[in-house]
Amino acid sequence: MTSNQLRQRSSVFDALTDRWRSLRAAGPVVHDEQQGLWQVVDHQSVAAVLADPATYSSDLSAITPTQEDFEAFRQGNFVGMDPPEHRKLRTLVSQAFTPRVVHGLEPRIEDVCARLLDAVEDRDRFDLVDALAYPLPIIVIAELLGIPAEDHRLFQEWASTLFGGDQLGETLDMADLERALEAIAPTVREMNGYVLDHIRRRRAHPAEDLISRLLTAEVDGTRLRDEEIVGFVALLLVAGHITTTALLGNAVVAFDRHPGTLTALRADPGRLPDAIEEVLRWLPPFPELGRRTTRPVVLGGRELPADTLLMAHLGAANRDPARFTAPDDFDVTRSPNPHLTFGHGIHFCFGAPLARLEARIALRMLLERFRDIAVPAPGDVTFQNPAVIVGVRHLPIEVGRP
Repeated sequence: MTSNQLRQRSSVFDALTDRWRSLRAAGPVVHDEQQGLWQVVDHQSVAAVLADPATYSSDLSAITPTQEDFEAFRQGNFVGMDPPEHRKLRTLVSQAFTPRVVHGLEPRIEDVCARLLDAVEDRDRFDLVDALAYPLPIIVIAELLGIPAEDHRLFQEWASTLFGGDQLGETLDMADLERALEAIAPTVREMNGYVLDHIRRRRAHPAEDLISRLLTAEVDGTRLRDEEIVGFVALLLVAGHITTTALLGNAVVAFDRHPGTLTALRADPGRLPDAIEEVLRWLPPFPELGRRTTRPVVLGGRELPADTLLMAHLGAANRDPARFTAPDDFDVTRSPNPHLTFGHGIHFCFGAPLARLEARIALRMLLERFRDIAVPAPGDVTFQNPAVIVGVRHLPIEVGRP
C-alpha cells in the first residue's frame, strides 16, 4: 500500500524531511558552513563512503572533542574503529553475540511484550513509549547481559541521560558536543564502574549470559579485555535499546499519519517485515554517520582535504529518487528496499537483527491486541532532540479492542 496523503502534520519530523529534501536538491556533496563539515547526501556516494574505511575513517578522535570518562567506551566500541582493530573486536564479539543467540530471544521478547501490554489492558489511552517502546529493549538487553532485575532501572536511567540530548541544540556543533560530554560524564563514570564490577563477578562466577560468553570468546589466542567488554556493553545499549525504542515509536507515528496502513497490515500480516523496513527508510533513528577523510579526495565533484569531517547522510540518501521509486511516498509494500539506515559495509549495524526482531514481535502483538491504534492529539506528542536521534519521547495513543 502506498500513501502520500497525511492525516496530520508533525512539525519536527516534517522539518527534518524538508531539510533532507533541501540537501538532496543542493547535493550530492554539500558544504555545511554553520557546522563546518561536508554532507554527502545521494545514495550512491553515501554507500561508497561507508564501503571505503581506508579513505573514510570511522575514528574521529583526532578531530572531535574527547573526555576522559569516554575512553572506556572507545576501547570496545568498534563502531569508531578502522581495520585491523575493528575486525579483531567485531570478530571476538561475534563469537558470543551470534544469530542463534538473537533468535533464541524470541520467546522471551514475546513474554516481555505480553507482560508490558497486560499492564495497560484496562486502559483506552496510554503512552506507547512509556508502556512498551522504552522498557521492552532495556529489559531484553539487561537480561541478555545477566543484569539483575532490580538493576534494570539503572539501565533505563543511564540510557535516558546518554540519549536525551537535553544538553544539545538542534544543530550539533563542537561547542555543543563538548558541553554534552562534560554534562553526562558522571553518568558514564557510574555506568562504566557498574559494568566493570559485573564483568569481574562473571569472570569469577560464570553464568549463562552474554557477559560470560564474551569473557571466553577467543580468536587466534586473543581475548577481550575487561575494558573492551565495557565499551561493547555501551555499544549494545545503543544498538539493543535506543534504536528499537525509536523504531517502534516512529512506526506508530508513520502508520497513524498514513490512513489505511494498519488495515492493510491486518489484512496481510506477512507484510509487517516490509513495513518495518519502510519505517526505517522513512525515519532513520540515526540519520547521519560521521567519517574523517584520511587523504585528499574528490567526491561528488567537490575537493575535500585530508582530515575533513563529513557526514554520510542516511536520511537524504534513503529518499534519493535515483535509487527509490516515488521516494517521498510511504509504501509498506516496498520491496526491495535498499535503505542505508543500518549502514553499509564493515560497519553494518551489529544490533540490526535484534532491533528488527523486537519491532516485528511488538508491532504484531499491538495489531493482535488492538483493533484501532490512533494518535488522538498530535500536539501531545513530544520528540527527542533530532541532533541526537530521530524519534518520539512520549507518544500518547488511543486504542480500541476487538
